[in-house]
Amino acid sequence: MKLVLAEKPSVGAELARVLGAKQKHNGYFEGNGYVVTWSLGHLLTLKMPEQYHPEWAEWTFDTLPLIPQKLETTPLKQTRKQLAVVKALAKRADISEAIIATDAGREGELVARYIFNYLNFSKPLKRLWISSQTDRAIRDGFDHLASAKQYDNLYQAALARAEADWLVGLNVSRALTIKYDDSLSAGRVQTPTLAFVANQEQKRNQFKPESFAVVTVQTALGKATLKQQYAADKAKQVAASLNQQPLKVTAIKVKQQREQAPLPFDLNELQQVANQKFGYSPKQTLNYLQNLYEREKAVTYPRTDSRYLTTDLKATMADRLQAIRRYHDESIKNPTLPKYVYNDAKVGDHYGLIPTEQAVDPAKLDRDELNIYRLIVGRFIDLFKPAYEAEQLTYTLSAGDLTLTLKTVSVIQPGFKAVEKNQAAKLSIGETITGNASVEMKQTQPPALLNEASLLGKMEQFGLGTPATRADIIDKLQNSGSMAKQGRDLTVTPKGKQLLKLVNPRLVSPDLTAKWESSLKAIEAGKLSRTTFIDEIKTETKALVLEVKQSQAKYEDHSVTGKLCPDCGQNLREKQTKQGVLLVCNNCGYKRYRDPKVTNHRCSQCHKKMVILTGSKGDYFKCLNCGNTEAMSQAKGNKKMNKREEQRLLKKYSQDEEPAESPLAAALKAAMKQD
Repeated sequence: MKLVLAEKPSVGAELARVLGAKQKHNGYFEGNGYVVTWSLGHLLTLKMPEQYHPEWAEWTFDTLPLIPQKLETTPLKQTRKQLAVVKALAKRADISEAIIATDAGREGELVARYIFNYLNFSKPLKRLWISSQTDRAIRDGFDHLASAKQYDNLYQAALARAEADWLVGLNVSRALTIKYDDSLSAGRVQTPTLAFVANQEQKRNQFKPESFAVVTVQTALGKATLKQQYAADKAKQVAASLNQQPLKVTAIKVKQQREQAPLPFDLNELQQVANQKFGYSPKQTLNYLQNLYEREKAVTYPRTDSRYLTTDLKATMADRLQAIRRYHDESIKNPTLPKYVYNDAKVGDHYGLIPTEQAVDPAKLDRDELNIYRLIVGRFIDLFKPAYEAEQLTYTLSAGDLTLTLKTVSVIQPGFKAVEKNQAAKLSIGETITGNASVEMKQTQPPALLNEASLLGKMEQFGLGTPATRADIIDKLQNSGSMAKQGRDLTVTPKGKQLLKLVNPRLVSPDLTAKWESSLKAIEAGKLSRTTFIDEIKTETKALVLEVKQSQAKYEDHSVTGKLCPDCGQNLREKQTKQGVLLVCNNCGYKRYRDPKVTNHRCSQCHKKMVILTGSKGDYFKCLNCGNTEAMSQAKGNKKMNKREEQRLLKKYSQDEEPAESPLAAALKAAMKQD
């Protein structure tokens, strides 16, 4: 029997179906020579400090920096049950080898290796590496399994990244929390990302607009613009002198334009376009894309950083076009892509995002998934269309000592662009043209604030994060209260601005992350050892902690309110969540929403939605429309509820709160309770 480890139950079920493992058990499938199980994402994580030494549980500078002799893993509490299933299967005597079938990337490799190393698995280990979830791709992948040893360097790079983030992130965050008595989190990716937003906001705030006048002449061929700029009064005089005055052609510049269709999307560009066109956050786009990849098998691997295709895909183009035939007309007869799309040297773990050979029924997709699918399909179809070709003529026109510029464009071949073919009229040297002159008053515009699309572009430019992690980093900054959204624009909160002043300057700059990423790629390529890299990180960690300890910077917690905790009397802090502002006590853990929380429970008098309020006897419903109040028990037919039933009712009538905290966040909170 061969043990197959997938990353998610849904993927495991699909692999089992294709492999013929039809017998369903608790946590795995079996049959046809295969046992297919899954990991539920990470089943293990790096140990927290107190798991190495009890004294490290105390949050003081005396224990910093925390640098274990060797970083070790420990099971996650919430997934222990599934880890036990995998362990039992791995110990079975009839298992001859194991196959890693987690996501084909750096993090997927780490998920699997953590597990097999923890279980001391000593039998042969192989690797499934596929870029789509179609039946054909899965079968072909299992027919061409590689030895896991071929991916040892990838695992070493993934492990190096995880260990470095633990050493720097945990030590600096703990140092900041101890120093300033508030849960402050910093890291080599999230901090420079926050700095990008802050710097752009500062540029906008410091911008001073300037007014200027532009003189134009509307001619039969288009708008001619005067090169000089004037004050308003002078511009009006110039416009009056140019009105219907002959403009003589003194020079013509001809430019032939030829533009090929853009390459397929990588994840970063798709997230940018989806944000600009539909307002989706990077995380939303990735979620929709993941559904299209796993559930519908309609697109190739989502977390790709390449826009090129490999040459071995040429034979599949006809089938891919057939699968998306409802999205294009019959004019595409030749299923051959131009040569510039194929470049094996520029494809890393995965090629660009394109449709699979699996046809998809649009009726089965929700609107958002369909929007993302149409973007990918549209970009793919454009590749089969001719290049856009046009001729641009730039005329230099003169009227006395004044010089104007006029541009015309003749579209020779629309190609992949949705424009009409046209032939603009042409002028010759010495010809004249007239038109109506006018003055346009304009003002210099401030630089735009960053939005999620432009922030993704900055992160990619400076090598911050990976296509798989950037969405989570942006989400984390918002959830931590360091960054906020105003419409589609991103701004830095008072807490975030202070954090940037308190944290080490090296963590604010993207240079450190760029250096790390270069080292990680060298580890993947076998040109640098993980040990050498981690030794450098340990030295860096010691210096960073010392800088925080010796800092003279002052901190003011803007989240502290004048409201007191009803349980312990401490001042409550505000925390921004997707469901509203929470008032949280860092001392005892008490929390409630600052504003009344609207539920789906209807008032028995006026049938409007009611809010949940908290009184001396606990939570109750109130109608803000007519003032009617109802005890929680009334919603259950006046039956007295126990605590579990009350919580279940609250969950039913209210939206879910924020997701579970990470171990680091929990540790930060625990530290604040000790004060």
